[in-house]
Amino acid sequence: MNDIKVLIIEDEALIATDIADILEEYEYRVSGIAHKAEEAFFQLENNRPDIVLLDINLNDKKDGLDIGAHILKNYELPIIYLTAYADKATVERAKHTRPMGYIVKPFDGKDIYSSIELALYNYANIIKPVCFDRTFINRKIYSPITEKEFEIAKDIYEGKTNRQLAEKHFISINTVKTHVKNLYEKLDARSRSEAIVRLRKIMGK
Repeated sequence: MNDIKVLIIEDEALIATDIADILEEYEYRVSGIAHKAEEAFFQLENNRPDIVLLDINLNDKKDGLDIGAHILKNYELPIIYLTAYADKATVERAKHTRPMGYIVKPFDGKDIYSSIELALYNYANIIKPVCFDRTFINRKIYSPITEKEFEIAKDIYEGKTNRQLAEKHFISINTVKTHVKNLYEKLDARSRSEAIVRLRKIMGK
């Protein structure tokens, strides 16, 4: 299983479970499932994901678009909407929350997988620092990152999974996990998205 954590925000329990099963099939980690806005806010604050799958109609005081706006304002996270609504007014509201994807129900596993992979890649490239320099980074942190950790960090920016990292660097999944864990500790991060945000701040972007 790779290290990409996905938060599911979906008010229908059966659909949320189906989405979780799809994510696990494609070797993503489910960081949490929220059925209402308050649950979503708790998960975002206390169990930070790398990407959010967000239903628009939650049958709650706040809908998915309200949560999307909250994420845009308070977190640097990519979001993908899952919805049965594709009317002009809904899409117009959604645009202002800058989602990385918009999946219209019904969907299947391939829809989820392809949308997540594209969202992670596109989001990483949007926020990527212009100059990604190991020497500069190491001047700003207490424990310097190694050359291999630096290469892993750059690939995380590209949205690569642990399996893809292992194949590219000709190392085992466990070795990849060790490098990623060391990166998190040195950057004071708990997830890939936090590591990216931390690096972005270090680089002054």
